[in-house]
Amino acid sequence: MKFIFDAHLDLSMNALEWNRDLTRPLKEINSREKFLNDKPDRGNATVCLPELRNGNIGLCVATLIARYVKPKNKLHGWNSPYQAWAQTQGQLSWYKTMEEKGEMIQIKNLSDLNQHLSLWKENKFNLPVGYILSLEGADSILSMEHLEIMYENGLRAIGPAHYGPGTYAFGTDSDGKIGFKGKKLLKKIEELNLILDVTHLSDQSFWESIDNFNGPIWASHSNCRAIVPNKRQLSDNQLRVLISKGAIIGMALDAWMMVPNWKRGISNPLKRELFLEKIFDHIDHICQLSGNSDHVGIGSDLDGGFGKEQCPCDINSIADLQKINYILDNRGYNKKDINKILSQNFINFLLNTLD
Repeated sequence: MKFIFDAHLDLSMNALEWNRDLTRPLKEINSREKFLNDKPDRGNATVCLPELRNGNIGLCVATLIARYVKPKNKLHGWNSPYQAWAQTQGQLSWYKTMEEKGEMIQIKNLSDLNQHLSLWKENKFNLPVGYILSLEGADSILSMEHLEIMYENGLRAIGPAHYGPGTYAFGTDSDGKIGFKGKKLLKKIEELNLILDVTHLSDQSFWESIDNFNGPIWASHSNCRAIVPNKRQLSDNQLRVLISKGAIIGMALDAWMMVPNWKRGISNPLKRELFLEKIFDHIDHICQLSGNSDHVGIGSDLDGGFGKEQCPCDINSIADLQKINYILDNRGYNKKDINKILSQNFINFLLNTLD
């Protein structure tokens, strides 16, 4: 099996807000949710730590996420930035607990990364899953001193916004400037050598961030607007500037980001004949724009508030990411390019970025 790097998983959110014991088998997790209906993906989970190991997904970017919403904002979130901060600290505690159990291991620096990769190359049984800590949406950062605290706790990547208007930038389904606070945040991100994740940034916030940031950039889970015409996706101009800056773009497997005209909660993956092979169109589009396979990877987001009801119908667990190997092979990609897309592009990025 190929070694796979997944650049976007919301593990702690699922563990705490969904109350999923991710150390248990997937069948058991879904069985316990059989009669729950508080969330649309109940009983449809595709992600757990055993399945990451089964799929040889030994390294991932794992998130903290807690959006602050102002009184008139109808989005789900926390009613104060202090609550949002506290929520991220609870999620951080979950990762630390997983480390204590030997289930996961945090990658903070170059030495950690090289040691972890060497361990997985030995193909030993039941290895800890490595994770790079990322913050999806910066609303929980109360001050630049709080960002320094998170850095000391291993934070290595950060996205300034998620959905809607945020404290530091505008996210998906909104538009606006990054403003003074956003520029101050970008300056601190650059100072700490954190990776700027431009996923979810509105168009205006995206371009202003590009103009005001000179550090490492990636888009952990973003697909192509040329294929799915929605501002959640990246336009060709955005992709070109990211490619010019050495960024990697992770392909997301949320159905509405893979194919046009998907209606969440209504469309059915089987009836729409949504197979994993559809992600090839997005992968190949980026490769054609760049003229090589150096800027695309996997950022599945398979636990991002959806499950089997809203992902390719031939995915039963995250271990099925291995199928991308055969899809690319059948489409004429060589072994070197396939390895780059499945893991090496993101690994090389980290090798050049981490201290």
